[in-house]
Amino acid sequence: MSFKNMFQKQEDEMDFIPIIPLNENDSEMMDEIVIPAEIPILPLRNTVLFPGVVLPITVGRDKSIKAVTHAYKADKLVGVVAQKDSSVEDPEIKDLEKIGTIARIIKQIKMPDGGTTIIIQGRSRFQTEEITSEDPFFKAKISALVDEEAPKDPDFDAYVSNIKELAAEIIQLSPNIPAEATIILRNIESPSFLIHFVSSNLNTDLKEKQKLLELSNIRERANLLMELLQTEFQFAELKNKVTNKTKTELDKQQRDYFLQQQLKSIKEELGGDSNDREIRDMQKQADEKKWTDAARELFKKGIEKLERMHPSTPDYSIVYNHLDLMLDLPWESYTEDLYDLKKAKKVLDNDHYGMQKIKERILEYLAVLKLKGDMKSPILCFVGPPGIGKTSLGKSIASAIKRKYVRLSLGGLHDEGEIRGHRKTYIGAMPGRILQSIRKAKTSNPVMILDEIDKIGNDFRGDPSSAMLEVLDPEQNHAFYDNYLEMEYDLSKVLFIATANNLQNIQPALRDRLEIIDLSGYAVEEKIEIAKRHLFPRQKELHGLQNTNFKISDKVLEKVIQDYTRESGVRELDRHLAAIMRYQARQLAMKGNLKPTVTAADIEKILGKPRHNNELYKTATMPGVAIGLGWTYVGGEILFIETTLSEGKGEMKMTGNLGNVMKESATTALTYLLSNAKKFNIDITQFEKKTLHVHVPEGAVPKDGPSAGITMMTAIASALTGRKVKSYLAMTGEITLRGQVLPVGGIKEKVLAAKRAGIKEIILCWQNERDVQEIETAFIKGVSFHYVKTMGQVLELALQK
Repeated sequence: MSFKNMFQKQEDEMDFIPIIPLNENDSEMMDEIVIPAEIPILPLRNTVLFPGVVLPITVGRDKSIKAVTHAYKADKLVGVVAQKDSSVEDPEIKDLEKIGTIARIIKQIKMPDGGTTIIIQGRSRFQTEEITSEDPFFKAKISALVDEEAPKDPDFDAYVSNIKELAAEIIQLSPNIPAEATIILRNIESPSFLIHFVSSNLNTDLKEKQKLLELSNIRERANLLMELLQTEFQFAELKNKVTNKTKTELDKQQRDYFLQQQLKSIKEELGGDSNDREIRDMQKQADEKKWTDAARELFKKGIEKLERMHPSTPDYSIVYNHLDLMLDLPWESYTEDLYDLKKAKKVLDNDHYGMQKIKERILEYLAVLKLKGDMKSPILCFVGPPGIGKTSLGKSIASAIKRKYVRLSLGGLHDEGEIRGHRKTYIGAMPGRILQSIRKAKTSNPVMILDEIDKIGNDFRGDPSSAMLEVLDPEQNHAFYDNYLEMEYDLSKVLFIATANNLQNIQPALRDRLEIIDLSGYAVEEKIEIAKRHLFPRQKELHGLQNTNFKISDKVLEKVIQDYTRESGVRELDRHLAAIMRYQARQLAMKGNLKPTVTAADIEKILGKPRHNNELYKTATMPGVAIGLGWTYVGGEILFIETTLSEGKGEMKMTGNLGNVMKESATTALTYLLSNAKKFNIDITQFEKKTLHVHVPEGAVPKDGPSAGITMMTAIASALTGRKVKSYLAMTGEITLRGQVLPVGGIKEKVLAAKRAGIKEIILCWQNERDVQEIETAFIKGVSFHYVKTMGQVLELALQK
């Protein structure tokens, strides 16, 4: 039901205020009304007028204004009918209902906008017999319809009572209806007028109201009104239930909003702490930034969203941090490369000694970049033992080509979210470390070192190496997708340099994307040069001795390297030089001066007795002992193979924590010697009556691989023949049952390890000769190489006569 106090044009959707006449019986006093032969017709679009009910109506259509003006000057009577379709602007005869209500115009008011407002009171129902005129307004011949008198029986009284109660309950459930309406209902005594009054205010369809008007039987009209009231009551009850359910939550939200607005006003009064300033600053930065089209559009949407949010809402900080990241990223900002190849080569040579292969590759890249102007950056991977300067070389490359340098340590990484980022809706979400590094570098083409890429974790917690596939693929990384950024970012201009100790630990698909550059360990001569050019001056400066003038000769440096270190890199050497500097610093602090040179005797005093002695390889001259060469991820190693015979049943024992491949090599060697015993003057009965025991020292260290094949065969042959293996002789190579020697890998590391250990002769497969030729001649001076094809040649060279 509707009791809203408003005046509106009849053409609009509107609610009307029924006004109670002072005398309810006015509507029934038809003897006072003289119905003319013709009456002006006033069409209503949005309501139905009932007898006895007073309505204010704003008249806007020309025909209606003329009809009202004519009637007001005459007897003030007008026939009010409803339109069948309220959307029709200019109704015709067919658009009007046949039954309407004769109304008296109580008051006519001219409005400032040219419209006319009238207050009319329904008097009696009528039926249109004939439309006599359509212009300038509708006129019709009508016949009055007489209402039945209200029955005087308890059944009808119950109907009336129920109508009052239902209407009162609807008023209570509807917050928009004033409580005074209940008082009006209680004071209506006429059943007929009560039905007309409630019908007029019923919030139902226009056709249902027209149906109520058309019913002559008052009992039928009351019955239909009850049904419509029941429907409206149920709807009001359901609406009230939903409203009450959400009221508490809405009240809390309104309270919070009110307090937030007060807080905002207080802050602005104290000097302004509104988010408007932040948003303006962001927009100013965005205007000055180089964007991709997609990034600009995403930022624009984010700013629009931020403007609609209050700073205290939880999502505000999420959107703000996302936009802040977008502003910090250097979308199309690049540093200019240095194309001076001579200068770049000079920088690389000054920072690192040796490493010619890597330097040449970087200079080739710069040369192509200089000629073409633009190209996809290569994805390089430096593989080599620890301490040889892989990471520092990346920094040197960045310096040589005038690019920014960032380092990303991947060791122990378990979560691919560290690479791709987490979705920003999560608490504590951040962009991936790739984008964080780009953000830190403030350029889209830095040199990015992916340190220890072979030590990325791969377990139930995640597989970051698979996430790296997109980063390190030149065909994909121009559109790298970060989950936090929620859009693609171009990484194709980044010069990625990965470092690794062991290539086997890198996932094959990832390894396929890398341009592998092997870095071998340093020879003694290289270490001396590195110590003189880099380590010695740096340690002097670190210990406050840069102004002193003492020297360490090459001979003394060689003694430190040979007697105190066994490594491919120079970290241990650096620590020993630091120990020498600490000693010198103490001497200077106590005595006030230093000797001009550090001697070999001083080295033993500072570092103690030598830890490594090459005489070990000279004393191991008993039969059954041979020296092999092995490879580990920290460089080349020397290992002994010991074999001895004892009384037994022709068995072979193997100890020393050997892997399956190494055990199979020993079995192959024994089978070969058994099948060729006569050729090598071996007593065949020993294979049946003796137990052969093969042992490799340092049993706590796992050992495996085929490269010890010829060493094991030589040791077993030496034990069976009783002939000693030559002193200072080492060997490496794989064997076959047919007696052939096959090539193995890691030759440079193995040869340098042999040179460090004082080995003078090395036996290799003839196919490994090309690997030896790649080693600088000065580094292997004093070592002779024997290249063999068969196992017979090995025994002929290795065993003493």
